Amino acid sequence: MSSFKNVGLWAALLPASAVLAVGLQWASFPAATLLGPLLAGVVFALGGADLKLSRWAFAGAQSVVGCMVAMSMTPAVLATLALNWPAILLAIFQVIVFGAVVGLGLMRFGTLPGTTAAWGTSPGGAAAMTAMAESYGADIRMVAFMQYLRIFVVVLTASSVAHLLLGGQAADHPAPGWSPGLDAPLIPLAQTLALVIAGVVLGRWAGIPGGALLLPMAAGAVLNSLGLMHITLPPWLLWSAYASLGWYIGLRFTPRTLRYALRALPQILLAIVVLMALCGVAAWTLTVWAGVDPLSAYLATSPGGLDIVAIIAADSGCDVAFVLSLQTLRLFAVVLTGPLIARLICRVS
Repeated sequence: MSSFKNVGLWAALLPASAVLAVGLQWASFPAATLLGPLLAGVVFALGGADLKLSRWAFAGAQSVVGCMVAMSMTPAVLATLALNWPAILLAIFQVIVFGAVVGLGLMRFGTLPGTTAAWGTSPGGAAAMTAMAESYGADIRMVAFMQYLRIFVVVLTASSVAHLLLGGQAADHPAPGWSPGLDAPLIPLAQTLALVIAGVVLGRWAGIPGGALLLPMAAGAVLNSLGLMHITLPPWLLWSAYASLGWYIGLRFTPRTLRYALRALPQILLAIVVLMALCGVAAWTLTVWAGVDPLSAYLATSPGGLDIVAIIAADSGCDVAFVLSLQTLRLFAVVLTGPLIARLICRVS
């Protein structure tokens, strides 16, 4: 009887998640296909639904996110990095250090525990940070809450800054497309699915924390940048991964967790504002030292999602190649250094 009830709950959760995702995307919310299932999962969990997502499904979602990160490493990005590497490395170093400083401050003067503050304030790669956080002892629910709240604030701020600097309309999201991508080329898709499965199996076998994300990210980046593989992630695969990630987080919420998140909201918002201000210092450094125009420097160091910043940069007419190169390399750096920084923050505090 219990399993029959769970089937009915899943049957209700699927359309509820889809409706929320569609509504959020039409309202131009970032990561709508993840946030819709996450919010639906929270509502169902608070309503008493005893649903849980398999850890294998969660590992599969991590592996798809790893491939998505790897897909951003292209020859064009590498060429831009080679031309501007001193300024880019300095800016990335500054942003990572600023994120660590804000995380340390949140741990010492706020109420968030241990590694949760460190992962939640990590500047960039929201889906990747959320997917990895639990493997290192963080509260994945609070990390997701902090990461996606920051993206929301950053998107509003970056769009406003672009509007002010340009003196015109900036950064409207394109109309969402809903084609599932069933016509994706079969051979690249098969190679990508093989990489996803290998990431799941090897990640669990090797016992590497976050290995399901890190292994396909590293291997995919090398193969994709060398042109040996064309990573293909059709919308149906990304939707499945984002929905799995959203359900895994949302279905674990409890009334106590929600109350705690709301109580912590003021300090989290303060941490976001401080991090954005410090990233502005990194943008100023790029402007003064490397001669980058202010808007490109601001967007390149903005602690938001790579895909969202790409949209704003393209619509603003700034140096898109530079912005995406710095954002891409920072995403890799944040994912790779996240565990070390989290441990250092906990040790120092």
